[in-house]
Amino acid sequence: PEPCIVRARLSPEGEGLQVLVYAPDQHDLFARICGYFDSSGFSILDARVHTTQTGHALDTFQVVAPTLSEHYRELTAMVENKLARTIDERGPLPPPTRGRLSRRVKNFPVTPRVDLRPDEKAQRWLLSVSASDRAGLLYCIARVLAEHDISVQLAKITTLGERVEDTFLISGPQLQMNRRQIQIETQLLETLQQ
Repeated sequence: PEPCIVRARLSPEGEGLQVLVYAPDQHDLFARICGYFDSSGFSILDARVHTTQTGHALDTFQVVAPTLSEHYRELTAMVENKLARTIDERGPLPPPTRGRLSRRVKNFPVTPRVDLRPDEKAQRWLLSVSASDRAGLLYCIARVLAEHDISVQLAKITTLGERVEDTFLISGPQLQMNRRQIQIETQLLETLQQ
């Protein structure tokens, strides 16, 4: 199989690291990447996911480490090596870590919302999610999609203070069945409310 390419650098804008992933696309690739960041204690501030016409994923992430030390060269090298290894490994996705809610989120929670709509040709679907932010939330969403063999074609991840507004362009045969759509929406809502 074709190896993936992972590059990380200190972010020129804002805090943390920018991470680029170029790899052959697979239905659970986005979940594997988010799972790596979750298990390593990184917070994903922004993500852009693109699938090329040649079947490759070109994904970029803006992440913040729990502690970004002056040893950022070692940190970027570790992310490049471990994330590439995580992507290349097959097998079950790890369980998500339990993210703590901030005091502000506890006092002013955002009502979770999930909206799933077909595009004009009903070949791909637009999934919009909004909820209170917490550590590991994006991985929890990605994991639900992977469990249903849904591919993420595009993603726009936005964190606005304590609120997330995420939009995904997704595809998969299960989305053609109303019952499966309802299952996916219900499972996502349950995940957002945990």
